[in-house]
Amino acid sequence: MGVYLSTPKTEKYSGEGGNDRLRYGLASMQGWRTTMEDAHTALPRLDECTSFFGVYDGHGGKAVSKFCAKHLHLQVLKNEAYSSGDLATSVLKSFFRMDEMMKGQRGWRELAELGDKGQKFTGMLEGIIWSPKPGESDKPEDTWTEEGPHSHFPGPTSGSTACVAIIRNDELIVANAGDSRCVLSRKGQAYDLSKDHKPDLDAEKERILNAGGFIVAGRVNGSLNLARAIGDMELKQNEFLPAERQIVTAEPELNTVKLSEDDEFIVLACDGIWDCMSSQEVVDFVHKEMNTEDSLSAVCEKLLDHCLAPVSGGDGCDNMTVIIVKFKKPSKSAATSSTNQSVSSEEMRPNELDDGPSDPNK
Repeated sequence: MGVYLSTPKTEKYSGEGGNDRLRYGLASMQGWRTTMEDAHTALPRLDECTSFFGVYDGHGGKAVSKFCAKHLHLQVLKNEAYSSGDLATSVLKSFFRMDEMMKGQRGWRELAELGDKGQKFTGMLEGIIWSPKPGESDKPEDTWTEEGPHSHFPGPTSGSTACVAIIRNDELIVANAGDSRCVLSRKGQAYDLSKDHKPDLDAEKERILNAGGFIVAGRVNGSLNLARAIGDMELKQNEFLPAERQIVTAEPELNTVKLSEDDEFIVLACDGIWDCMSSQEVVDFVHKEMNTEDSLSAVCEKLLDHCLAPVSGGDGCDNMTVIIVKFKKPSKSAATSSTNQSVSSEEMRPNELDDGPSDPNK
């Protein structure tokens, strides 16, 4: 049976909600895979004026994606840059913070609790032999560190993509590491707000090779088909290099967009969707379904069913997670800009350049 089930698991986890500025729907499905390694976060009220949405696609296990879904948005809130209004810096540092938090005893314990049954059983056995000192669990989470037999745990060998969208008033910030994707629909045209970080991209390839890594058959060191991810600590062990220059890095690329009256919705999804449909095809599908379906979660469910392969093997057999965020009230600002506050800079461009409208940022 390999990595696939004999029949797909088509049961879906769905949800929806919103606030006075937007509403969202989401759905996830295990599909043909033997385990579900996707995770997500949907918080229409991260604070009184900010919304947070994220999709996390795990590989090598579900622990890292679930860890990110549990902790990443909290670290965005806690970072001092957030309180000063610098959302981009706050989310950038929070991606790196995930790798730091997954090390040591506390990291090992959290990952064991979030991981598969075998890991949980191991954690239960250790809990009988060793447990935190009295009062230690009451320490503020910012201290994080904890003594124990896994104090020198270097972090997980499994990993996860992370693609998050933060909306504050008429500003949208997208942060991405990996090949999950965020797409904006503007007057029916798809605009990619993130870039799939594959090893064959020039900038990624240069970093990988400079850090002592190699690429075989499109995979980093012959194993990982991503150039950026949270976790995968065995590919981040060069002690002479900073985190952003390791073979694989958790550094997200950031894209900041000023929303306009033309902006209708965004779609956040793991590569289980994008392997089957282009960004424009997804936007067209969502537009069509929203004409007859008011429930955004129902639209998400239909998208999952549309992408599911009829037989195992190939595209349409991965875990699938999608979030649609629809803007309720158009922003008064018609100006739109796209700036990358990470290492590289790239303007927002239409997903399909041949027949689509000209770039609104120019």
